[in-house]
Amino acid sequence: MTSDVSPAAHPNVTAVNDVLTAFGSRNRVRILPGEARTAAAAAEALGVTVGQIANSLVFDADGVPLLVLASGEHRVDTTMIAALCEVATVRRATPDFVRDVTGQAIGGVAPVGHPNRLRTLVDVALARYETVWAAGGVPHAVFPTTYDELLRITGGVAAEVA
Repeated sequence: MTSDVSPAAHPNVTAVNDVLTAFGSRNRVRILPGEARTAAAAAEALGVTVGQIANSLVFDADGVPLLVLASGEHRVDTTMIAALCEVATVRRATPDFVRDVTGQAIGGVAPVGHPNRLRTLVDVALARYETVWAAGGVPHAVFPTTYDELLRITGGVAAEVA
């Protein structure tokens, strides 16, 4: 993190916690001792399997942002996602595109807390876990949740993404 704001006081963390509160969740963002920019790093820091990490991946779907919450054990199949979303192309978004649509930087993108709600797909593989972990808006932050809660707070659609 390049600012002087502590991760716990960062506006992105506050935005995520505000959404959780608005949806009646008791879960809150937790600050890790170090950055966890990858699913493997987050899983190691939390002592969980990589499959329990809900990666927030932003794609450019014919110029429109698409958020895919994918299990850390999966690689998203963009061809399959394009067909599912009925668009010509789905490609990984640039860092600038991600920051513009989420207000967050790659490596800390949360599933919520963005300026506008994004079209969201939620990997059905995450349903296997009682608890899943998602980024909290900055690379040092995560929050526990459930598959059902992810669907509810994001307005997402359950989907095979890999």
